[in-house]
Amino acid sequence: MTAVPLPYQVVSNRPETTDTRTIELRPVGGGLPAFAPGQFAMLYAFGVGEIPVSVAGLRDGALTHTIRGVGAVSRALCAVRPGTQVGVRGPFGTGWDLPAAAGRDVLVVAGGIGLAPLRPLVQAVLSLPRDHGRLNVLIGARTPEDLLYRSELDGWGRPYCGVTVDRAGPEWTGHVGVVTTLLNEAAFTPHETTAFVCGPEVMIRATARELLHRGVPAQHIRVSLERNMHCATGHCGHCQLGPLLLCRDGPVVGYALAEPLLAVREL
Repeated sequence: MTAVPLPYQVVSNRPETTDTRTIELRPVGGGLPAFAPGQFAMLYAFGVGEIPVSVAGLRDGALTHTIRGVGAVSRALCAVRPGTQVGVRGPFGTGWDLPAAAGRDVLVVAGGIGLAPLRPLVQAVLSLPRDHGRLNVLIGARTPEDLLYRSELDGWGRPYCGVTVDRAGPEWTGHVGVVTTLLNEAAFTPHETTAFVCGPEVMIRATARELLHRGVPAQHIRVSLERNMHCATGHCGHCQLGPLLLCRDGPVVGYALAEPLLAVREL
């Protein structure tokens, strides 16, 4: 980890949706230490500022990030062109701890852009099929047009990858509704399953409650939480959630720890 941004070159920048792009970065000279799925980097758009962005892909020393343009820095990062440079600090935070799920069914539940930090976990499971049981990937999006990584989804289900949307036009023939409705289609043994959940907090709470009801142990439910991260080193306190500083103690935590914190209104 370094406190000074290192230069990374933009290799590619491709659209995912109307406001979301996926960029691939490679180090210029020496790169940062290896990232783990679930961790995040601080990406610096020169002359604009920096923001925390989870890694959405890890391949051959490259970093992939999926960014929604909602502010000055994220819009600047969405606009970077191949060949230009950005600054990168990291790795920061806790990862998904996939080795702890060895030999167990893996259930991935994502809402919206929460699919981005789960993508490298799915890729890791698919690359080591003998290390885990069945893989189920459940994805919720606002509309079909907001769905990420469409070209990859057909290869993710082992045995099931399902998508549901909140709103759809007449051309949509898939599921409509909240993501937990897809649990009835998934094939997993609850007490032998480890679940990884990322999305809006209301979706995390609803999903975790349903998983507990179905028999998935709380200690085998991992969630990724979000707060306003500024320094990424645990010093500024902006990302505090109860006793946790999420840039240091998160963003991935066990649901047994997260549940009482998420139950407090506006904590």
